[in-house]
Amino acid sequence: IVKSIRAARSDKVLLLDGGDTWTNSWTALKTNGQDMVDCMALLKPDAMTGHWEFTLGEKRVQEIAGTLGFPFLAQNMRESEFNDPVFEPHKVFERGGVKVAVIGQAFPFTPIANPRWMIPKWTFGIRDEDMQKQVDAVRAAGAELVVVLSHNGFDVDRKMARLVKGIDVILTGHTHDAVPEAVKVGTTLLISSGSHGKFVSRLDLDVQDKRIKDFRFRLIPVFSDWIAPDPEMAAKIAQVRKPYAGDLARVLGRTEGLLYRRGNIAGTLDDVYTAALLAERDAEIALSPGIRWGNSLLPGQDITFEDVTNGCAMSYPNCYRVMMTGARLKEILEDVADNLFNPAPYYQQGGDMVRTGGLGFTLDVAGAVGQRISRMVHLKSGAPIDANREYVVAGWASVNEGTQGPPIWQVVEQHLARVKTVDVKPNEAVKLVGA
Repeated sequence: IVKSIRAARSDKVLLLDGGDTWTNSWTALKTNGQDMVDCMALLKPDAMTGHWEFTLGEKRVQEIAGTLGFPFLAQNMRESEFNDPVFEPHKVFERGGVKVAVIGQAFPFTPIANPRWMIPKWTFGIRDEDMQKQVDAVRAAGAELVVVLSHNGFDVDRKMARLVKGIDVILTGHTHDAVPEAVKVGTTLLISSGSHGKFVSRLDLDVQDKRIKDFRFRLIPVFSDWIAPDPEMAAKIAQVRKPYAGDLARVLGRTEGLLYRRGNIAGTLDDVYTAALLAERDAEIALSPGIRWGNSLLPGQDITFEDVTNGCAMSYPNCYRVMMTGARLKEILEDVADNLFNPAPYYQQGGDMVRTGGLGFTLDVAGAVGQRISRMVHLKSGAPIDANREYVVAGWASVNEGTQGPPIWQVVEQHLARVKTVDVKPNEAVKLVGA
């Protein structure tokens, strides 16, 4: 698709990557991101920004960024000691006789959503005042088109488009929304391209007198069974997967029902994870992060090691087992719910609700802070959660340094080896109201 567009548009094309690119598959974990870096190099992006890239740690991110051959842009990142920029804030390109300024915006809440200890010397933040300065500076230097390559998330970028003047286009990432039309906020076009290579966004612009006179947008679906694989890319993918192919293909079990990840409050693949945590870690309640990746499995499919790790192969996978009071459990659920559903976009951090095993509750999206979670029930006993009682809680992906325990994929593999087949129904123990 990319080669076709470049062939048709010649020197008028910019290819931009919104991040979440280097991590979170088994081969990416084993190669420290190099497999994805090598494959993306064949696409020849002009610039990128990031989020999950930072879970490789400061040293590795700097190492990769220095060898990309194109800029890693992040106007909102600073070194904590002297407030110096970590990466270039913007890059100016000339395409079709038009000077195009691309400003990068990394995920602003990285040190909150991910382990702070992995990036101890870096600070982030939305920094919309600094964004305005960047826009003004590139305009003053002659930019005729200003594009923000952002990992803020859709709602955050929609607010930024209202506050920061002079942005022509925001390519928004993080929330994985595949929006089939350009969303216009004032004179700014908001483009959201989905995730996982399921779509390529193509935005054709007619720029005259330093403004967009007209545009055409297409959200191109990548139908992998209709479009012949690019031979060069297919060969590279086969090469980087070859050392791990045997492990990835190992069959761990079978599913009788649909296993999926993406749901605002629950997902059946997450329920496999929480069931494994409850059983293999001898816990009363299980917690699994509401992250937004992992392929779906159809009823009757084998569950391979790759299927399991596609949803959990991150750089902090250890499973913890701790005691928590009912009050602490509610506090955690309330905190995550506020991150997701706070009516003020700049307080939203994206993702989905933490998944729970052995615990039912009601989530009121429209509730006040600290009052969204109610009717918490311990499912095995049927008793209401006691604020003062301590429960054995197992989970994974803690942001705390030094978390002890086996990696989540090992726990899930042990569970599947024991049960052989899973038949997970949609989770009805967690109820969503007020949406």
